[in-house]
Amino acid sequence: MIFITGPLFSGKRELAKELLHCREEAFSRRAIWNVEELAAGDEDLDALAGRLAEQYAVVIATEVGGGVVPLDPAQRQARERAGRLACLLAQRADTVVRVFCGIPTVLKGRL
Repeated sequence: MIFITGPLFSGKRELAKELLHCREEAFSRRAIWNVEELAAGDEDLDALAGRLAEQYAVVIATEVGGGVVPLDPAQRQARERAGRLACLLAQRADTVVRVFCGIPTVLKGRL
């Protein structure tokens, strides 16, 4: 599995499509994005990470921890869970890529 992370609108999906050699129609069957939103639920994060890693060739998460810490406890918890999910996905991934300004940087493995 390839795990791609980075800020909003940084080129993560475009990189994934290029790596998978597919268009939008096939993309949604082979990749999942915005997985940080799935972390906000009650599902066990380890189980969620395992399921995503098995089911998809590419998993994409938007970085959420680089800004101001929210005052609302529920929002803080959602951010923390998103960060933990990203760590679990990175552990399971063969390749981890961070995309910033459209430039991919390989953090683990190879493209």
